Amino acid sequence: MQKNITFAGLICLVLAGCATYQPRPITPATLTAIFEARSLTSDELHAYFIQRWGNNAPAWPPQRWNRDMLTLAAIYYSPALDIARAQWGTAKAGVDVAGTVPNPVLQLPFEYSSNSTGPGRPYTTGLALDFPIETAHKRGYRVDQSSRLSDAARLNIGNEAWKVRSQVRDAMLSMYAGRERIAFLTQKVTDQQQILAMTQKRLSVGDGSGPDVHQVMITLTQAQTDLMAAQGALQDANARLANVIGIPLSALQSVQLDLDEFGQTGTIPPSADARRMAIFNRADLQSSLAEYEATQAALQLEIAKQYPDIHIGVGYTYDVGTNKFGLGIPGITLPLFDQNQGGIAQAEAKRTEAAARTAALQDTIINDLDHALAHYQASLDALTVSSQRLSVARKQLESQETGFRIGAIDRLALTQFKADFALSQIDHLNGVVAVQQAAGALEDTMQRPLIVTNSPNAIDGMDTEKEISR
Repeated sequence: MQKNITFAGLICLVLAGCATYQPRPITPATLTAIFEARSLTSDELHAYFIQRWGNNAPAWPPQRWNRDMLTLAAIYYSPALDIARAQWGTAKAGVDVAGTVPNPVLQLPFEYSSNSTGPGRPYTTGLALDFPIETAHKRGYRVDQSSRLSDAARLNIGNEAWKVRSQVRDAMLSMYAGRERIAFLTQKVTDQQQILAMTQKRLSVGDGSGPDVHQVMITLTQAQTDLMAAQGALQDANARLANVIGIPLSALQSVQLDLDEFGQTGTIPPSADARRMAIFNRADLQSSLAEYEATQAALQLEIAKQYPDIHIGVGYTYDVGTNKFGLGIPGITLPLFDQNQGGIAQAEAKRTEAAARTAALQDTIINDLDHALAHYQASLDALTVSSQRLSVARKQLESQETGFRIGAIDRLALTQFKADFALSQIDHLNGVVAVQQAAGALEDTMQRPLIVTNSPNAIDGMDTEKEISR
């Protein structure tokens, strides 16, 4: 009876330390409500701004949202970063699993002797524990492997944060280009409408021709089509930006955006500095290196598996009237045949594969960097030529306005020059956008901002430690 009570108490003690399941149901309605409640003026987002920027945090809510502010909001709300953080949590849990000490095995032998003639009860029963002991530092290698994989997952948060930043930049650049293009095309449509009205009036008094009117109508229709396309592109850019940040489109439309920085250009960095930043700052390359180190630990673990683990048995047995106490080694696996050569070979192959993948990534980064530097320089040179053409076109327009004031040309000719000048402005805008796109490609290659604003709130890089938590 005493034995039964002791055994029951042991079972209760073991079960008392067990975790219990806590359900966390999610429903589409709940997820929708959470999403629709997000905004750029929430108190939680304000607290995150203060956490990141301290005394340099902007007045809340900001009157105008620039790229750095929207990037930080995206880091806070982004579902892609939530996934990366959750993946890191899974990898961290793997470290705990790898470091777990093997549990002893409880054995409860029972035998009945039908022809027992000796003293005592005719059965054998007892209680035994089998303690497995890992040898050759196997648990340490498992922990090292899991820790390296955890580091890779943590670094991936920084890589995903940069992708979010890049997507915010691209969407805002599209918004800047859309707004500028709409302004120029709106003016062009207005000018073409005036040209059409004047051309039709001349035709009505016999000073013109039908083909001239038709040509003006075609030009006006094309300008109106371009304007509608630009308006649609702006709407698409708004939707992309809201999606990247992780907020409803209505929350983005309720704030004023600061897009002025996209009208400015920065200087090209020295090639050596750019290469150093790309090699030592790329989170994906650092993550790949961590994964390679994980394969090193995995290989060490497979080599250690050549050495058998030890099992120590401790127990008590009642054997047909005899009390027996035991202490011994139930068994040792002897590596007489394969000596885990298959596992070692596979681990070596995976290490070779990881090394090749890391080297290939670094080669790609270097080649992409050289291309990005050359492309950015070429786009800057092209923008210089475009600026010169725009300056000439502006002087020509000013000359035509002077000619109109002194009566050298009529209003129709002046309005035509104004419409043509809008095309020059759009052409120059395309050059500015090309420079910003090339700058963005160079930033992505280095994972470091090319243009650093004078604002104390500027984000000059992706700090993985700060991107981990919301």
